[in-house]
Amino acid sequence: MTADQRSAPGPIEDYALLSDMRTAALVGKDGSIDWLCLPRFDSPSVFSRLLGDESHGHWRIAPAAQVTKVERRYRDTTMVLETDFHTEEGVVRLVDAMQPQQTDTDDAPAVVRTVIGISGEVTLEMRWVLRFAYGDSIPWVRRVRAEDGEYILAVAGPSAVTLHGDLLPYRVDSERVHGAEFTLDEGEQLSWALSYCPDPEVHQPVIDPATEVENTERWWRDWASGLRYEGPHRETVRRSLLTLKALTYAPTGGIVAAPTTSLPETIGGERNWDYRYCWLRDATLTLLALDNFGRSGEALAWRRWLHRALAGDASDLQIMYGIDGSRHLFEQELDWLPGYHGSAPVRVGNGAFRQRQLDVFGEVMDALQLARERGLEETPESWAMQRGLMRHLETIWQQPDKSLWEVRGEDRYFVYSRVMIWVAFDRAVRACESGLPGPVQRWRERREAMHAEVLEHGYNAELGTFTQYYGGTTVDAATLRLSSVGFLPGDDERMLGTIDAVGRELAHGDLVDRYTTGDQQGLDGLSGKEGAFLMCSFWYVDALALAGRREQAEAMFERLLGLANDVGLLAEEYDAEQQRFIGNFPQAFSHLALVNSAATLWGDGVHRRHHRDRTRAK
Repeated sequence: MTADQRSAPGPIEDYALLSDMRTAALVGKDGSIDWLCLPRFDSPSVFSRLLGDESHGHWRIAPAAQVTKVERRYRDTTMVLETDFHTEEGVVRLVDAMQPQQTDTDDAPAVVRTVIGISGEVTLEMRWVLRFAYGDSIPWVRRVRAEDGEYILAVAGPSAVTLHGDLLPYRVDSERVHGAEFTLDEGEQLSWALSYCPDPEVHQPVIDPATEVENTERWWRDWASGLRYEGPHRETVRRSLLTLKALTYAPTGGIVAAPTTSLPETIGGERNWDYRYCWLRDATLTLLALDNFGRSGEALAWRRWLHRALAGDASDLQIMYGIDGSRHLFEQELDWLPGYHGSAPVRVGNGAFRQRQLDVFGEVMDALQLARERGLEETPESWAMQRGLMRHLETIWQQPDKSLWEVRGEDRYFVYSRVMIWVAFDRAVRACESGLPGPVQRWRERREAMHAEVLEHGYNAELGTFTQYYGGTTVDAATLRLSSVGFLPGDDERMLGTIDAVGRELAHGDLVDRYTTGDQQGLDGLSGKEGAFLMCSFWYVDALALAGRREQAEAMFERLLGLANDVGLLAEEYDAEQQRFIGNFPQAFSHLALVNSAATLWGDGVHRRHHRDRTRAK
């Protein structure tokens, strides 16, 4: 295999997302699927070029000759991807789709690919390199002849997939690469379907790609028809909402933070994490974003998932779980994968699942209270669970924690966590005031105590800003959310000072860092810097809008939208110096922050949080 054939993956912004809401694939502008885990988001990958090179698995369909232009789009409000390759010979279109499935007992996850001749006569190549176990296992590949046609079966240990198609690839070299070359005239087309095979001894029926694409389009259009937003940047907002839905694991209602692992926060650095799990914080903020725009049914599904994950004892609460509610997400490093452009280590699992992050209590209680306010009927079981959470919080609320950024340094009294503890008590009080039983007077007292504590220890009058943690002098972009959650009015002088301090110390134009990082191990226990956190940039927009600086907020929001790639997707972070995405992709945090900023700015016609009604200014 030549050096060119072993080429590294493209820039992160070159990828588009396919999802059936059980797993996801990333497709590059070069027509290569470089990341696919089967059968679930958190399963081992079968295509892993994203974290290595082509020898670690990929599936590319593209013109053999030089491509002069690539144009991509999703079909309307769907997750069906179209990629047009322009060459001197003509133009061909690649259509990729994964039909949404609602349960694990539905049809096996499948990716369907179709190439269509648009003009001229174009020669194309297909390379099919299947590597199970995150690129570590080369499968046994054979052709199977059945009554309904021939297909390819690839098996390695517990893993198996099938490939049906109009033209099956053949083995082309000693490294067990399969490929084919073919020519398409205008109007001609060829199709393939790769599907997960739960039992290789059982014949896999033929998948009709045309039907799969049609069903995929219909499903997404039906779902998108329930979205309620007619404000500015409508298509961008809707694409972000579709992306959030695509990151949902339909069988349980869990929501992954991203469908990838170990895409680095610094190219060549160690800040590489597995995001294919369900953080309570991410999930609650995501369902609030969907609910803001008319998709309230997701809140009910997530509440069921939460009941399942928590089991019977609120004291067992974790900050994150597997997508099926599993608890143990032990972290390990895959030393056979070099990492995205040499960014090692590649990690699977996430050791942060054992951390104490007290802000999650506030996020969960806030989400469930808002769901009640918007008509989700409370059940005795759900309220019992929430009372259990509050009882547990009352035993640990005075302890330090790691907070939302999951620092791997020492525990501290992070201001954001302390504010979210206030939110938890405040939302519990509101629930009681609406008629639910509970120790409302004690919770009121806790709420008052937390509010006073944060103002005394979390605000530095000399610096004129809320700080990252009690006694500190550095700032944290998370404190921009204090007005969004109703802790203070947006135009309070302490919030205005915080906005200005974050702008001075963490902002680089429109891009905002989470907190200050450097070359030495510091607060987060890690070395090196990271890029600007896109969610924090949208939080800055929210804070500006709530402070009455609407014109500035709108202008910043519009410029931030320009960072999205050609199909409207955002990564976790942005490297302003290299002008490229970094971090896991696409990132739920970034997209939910985008749509929430749209709700803050142009909330007429959508469910928008009434910030001032929730505010307890002092």
